[in-house]
Amino acid sequence: MKTVKLVDLAKTIRSKNAGPDRITFDIIFREPEKYELVKKSGVINKKSIAELFGIPESRIADFVEFDPAYAIKFTINRLTPSGSFGEGDVFGCQQYPPLYDIEIPIDE
Repeated sequence: MKTVKLVDLAKTIRSKNAGPDRITFDIIFREPEKYELVKKSGVINKKSIAELFGIPESRIADFVEFDPAYAIKFTINRLTPSGSFGEGDVFGCQQYPPLYDIEIPIDE
Protein backbone atom coordinates (compact mmCIF):
# COMPACT_ATOMS: atom_id res chain seq x y z
CA MET A 1 0.00 0.00 0.00
CA LYS A 2 1.24 3.48 -0.84
CA THR A 3 1.73 6.02 1.96
CA VAL A 4 2.33 9.73 2.22
CA LYS A 5 3.97 11.62 5.07
CA LEU A 6 1.76 13.69 7.34
CA VAL A 7 3.88 16.77 6.65
CA ASP A 8 2.85 16.54 2.99
CA LEU A 9 -0.87 16.56 3.87
CA ALA A 10 -1.18 19.04 6.74
CA LYS A 11 -1.10 22.81 6.41
CA THR A 12 0.21 23.29 9.96
CA ILE A 13 1.91 20.99 12.46
CA ARG A 14 2.88 22.75 15.67
CA SER A 15 3.32 22.50 19.42
CA LYS A 16 3.06 25.15 22.12
CA ASN A 17 2.48 25.63 25.82
CA ALA A 18 -0.95 24.91 27.22
CA GLY A 19 -0.20 26.32 30.64
CA PRO A 20 2.91 25.57 32.70
CA ASP A 21 2.28 21.82 32.94
CA ARG A 22 1.16 20.88 29.43
CA ILE A 23 2.18 21.05 25.78
CA THR A 24 -0.52 21.05 23.12
CA PHE A 25 -0.10 19.86 19.54
CA ASP A 26 -2.11 20.90 16.49
CA ILE A 27 -2.29 19.16 13.12
CA ILE A 28 -4.37 21.39 10.87
CA PHE A 29 -5.46 20.72 7.31
CA ARG A 30 -6.49 23.20 4.61
CA GLU A 31 -8.60 20.73 2.64
CA PRO A 32 -11.35 18.67 4.27
CA GLU A 33 -10.44 15.70 2.04
CA LYS A 34 -6.93 15.51 3.48
CA TYR A 35 -8.26 15.83 7.02
CA GLU A 36 -10.78 13.04 6.41
CA LEU A 37 -8.10 10.84 4.84
CA VAL A 38 -5.89 11.13 7.92
CA LYS A 39 -8.77 10.84 10.36
CA LYS A 40 -10.25 7.75 8.69
CA SER A 41 -6.85 6.06 8.46
CA GLY A 42 -6.81 5.77 12.25
CA VAL A 43 -3.03 6.10 12.20
CA ILE A 44 -3.03 9.06 14.59
CA ASN A 45 -4.51 8.09 17.94
CA LYS A 46 -3.55 8.16 21.63
CA LYS A 47 -1.64 4.91 21.42
CA SER A 48 0.38 5.84 18.32
CA ILE A 49 1.20 9.28 19.75
CA ALA A 50 2.38 7.73 23.01
CA GLU A 51 4.61 5.31 21.07
CA LEU A 52 5.96 8.07 18.83
CA PHE A 53 6.96 10.25 21.77
CA GLY A 54 8.03 7.35 24.00
CA ILE A 55 5.58 8.20 26.77
CA PRO A 56 2.80 6.32 28.54
CA GLU A 57 -0.70 6.98 27.20
CA SER A 58 -1.62 8.31 30.63
CA ARG A 59 0.45 11.45 29.90
CA ILE A 60 -1.87 12.35 27.03
CA ALA A 61 -4.43 14.60 28.69
CA ASP A 62 -6.61 15.23 25.63
CA PHE A 63 -6.99 13.88 22.11
CA VAL A 64 -9.56 15.48 19.81
CA GLU A 65 -10.47 15.23 16.15
CA PHE A 66 -12.03 18.67 15.65
CA ASP A 67 -14.08 18.51 12.46
CA PRO A 68 -15.06 22.22 12.19
CA ALA A 69 -11.38 23.23 11.94
CA TYR A 70 -10.13 20.15 10.04
CA ALA A 71 -7.74 19.59 12.94
CA ILE A 72 -6.38 16.86 15.17
CA LYS A 73 -5.32 18.18 18.55
CA PHE A 74 -3.75 16.53 21.56
CA THR A 75 -2.18 17.65 24.82
CA ILE A 76 0.64 16.02 26.74
CA ASN A 77 1.32 16.54 30.43
CA ARG A 78 4.87 17.73 31.06
CA LEU A 79 7.06 15.86 33.53
CA THR A 80 8.28 19.17 34.98
CA PRO A 81 6.73 22.64 34.72
CA SER A 82 7.73 24.96 31.90
CA GLY A 83 10.84 26.92 32.84
CA SER A 84 11.87 24.66 35.69
CA PHE A 85 15.54 23.77 36.13
CA GLY A 86 16.80 21.50 33.38
CA GLU A 87 13.63 21.79 31.28
CA GLY A 88 14.79 22.25 27.68
CA ASP A 89 11.80 23.78 25.86
CA VAL A 90 10.23 26.55 27.90
CA PHE A 91 7.63 27.41 25.25
CA GLY A 92 6.90 23.83 24.16
CA CYS A 93 7.40 24.92 20.56
CA GLN A 94 10.09 22.39 19.61
CA GLN A 95 8.21 19.15 20.27
CA TYR A 96 6.30 18.60 17.01
CA PRO A 97 8.95 17.35 14.50
CA PRO A 98 8.35 13.61 15.16
CA LEU A 99 4.85 14.10 13.71
CA TYR A 100 6.21 15.04 10.28
CA ASP A 101 7.22 11.51 9.32
CA ILE A 102 4.00 9.71 10.27
CA GLU A 103 3.05 7.60 7.25
CA ILE A 104 -0.60 7.81 6.16
CA PRO A 105 -1.90 5.08 3.81
CA ILE A 106 -3.54 6.32 0.62
CA ASP A 107 -5.52 4.69 -2.16
CA GLU A 108 -4.06 4.98 -5.62
